[in-house]
Amino acid sequence: MRTLPRVGSLARAVAEVFEEADVVAAEFGVAPIGPRLTGGSCSGDGSRLTGGSPLSAGALAAEPPGTVQLALFGVSLAVHRALEADGCRAHRLVAVSFGEIPALTAAGCCSVADGARLACRLGQLLTGHGGGMTLLGAGPATARRLLAAAGPGTGVVVACVNHGGETVVSGPLDGLAVVERSATAHGVGAQRLRLPFMSHHPALVHEAGAFAHFARRLRLSPPRRPVYSAVAGRLYRADSDLPSGLSACLVRPFDLPAVFGAALADASLVVEAGTGSTLTNSVRRIDPRQDALAPVADGPWPTGPQAPLPPQASLEPPRSCPPPATPGEGTSHHHHPTTTAARGDA
Repeated sequence: MRTLPRVGSLARAVAEVFEEADVVAAEFGVAPIGPRLTGGSCSGDGSRLTGGSPLSAGALAAEPPGTVQLALFGVSLAVHRALEADGCRAHRLVAVSFGEIPALTAAGCCSVADGARLACRLGQLLTGHGGGMTLLGAGPATARRLLAAAGPGTGVVVACVNHGGETVVSGPLDGLAVVERSATAHGVGAQRLRLPFMSHHPALVHEAGAFAHFARRLRLSPPRRPVYSAVAGRLYRADSDLPSGLSACLVRPFDLPAVFGAALADASLVVEAGTGSTLTNSVRRIDPRQDALAPVADGPWPTGPQAPLPPQASLEPPRSCPPPATPGEGTSHHHHPTTTAARGDA
């Protein structure tokens, strides 16, 4: 996990979020995350935010399932809150993969504690299945040809299209190894992601059902601000089935060029709420004219004038939105919406 910027608003947000999230960690056998991020305290200037060194994702992954997911959930939500506290007010949230949980929490669909419960439970379910994911240096058409060349028995499927030059595939470890060899033979780069599970794969239908059942036990309410789901390919509505939407992220793929074409059509700035820069890099590759920031990964920390939220009617999908696919946050500056996306790959 990256070192977080020494920003006072972020230090306070991290402390506040994990004060609530860590309360439920013990329900899943997970150790509290907040003290390890704040050094046990939070000063006004954020000087104790990370201590001497960042948390190691490898070390967190060695802890009980759900630990990594709790950390990613809390940090993403804290980044969102800190951005808004500094005037970068979200006009629209774009929820990508695991980022659905912090995005829906930020939109008021559930409490921080219940968002943490969703994150931890998802980590347990995914880790229990196994498998993995590989990043291919090719677009979706080439990726599908490589899957076909590897043979029908690999069990590997396209999970995510980052942009025209990157596709993520998901499946059993043996199948991924076959696809990676096929990619190398065809001169296509292949990099195994450091994840102890697969996701966005139809074989996870049992885990998706269990996750939806778990989510229905929680108190989920309609979003109070626009949330665009990358997997659903549309904005959540007041009558959307949120447990089904969350569980679909386990079994269905998504296509970021299509998502950004619909969700960011009127955005003047995209800000990634999380510790990475994958979404920001994808935005820049898809549309080099689009301003995009990854303040935690790349800096600088953005600030801006407060902007009003769009009317509640904007929760309804615009006509330009595509139908649900089968396979963060934003601010408004002078009526030009700035959208921040939340994503998590663990």
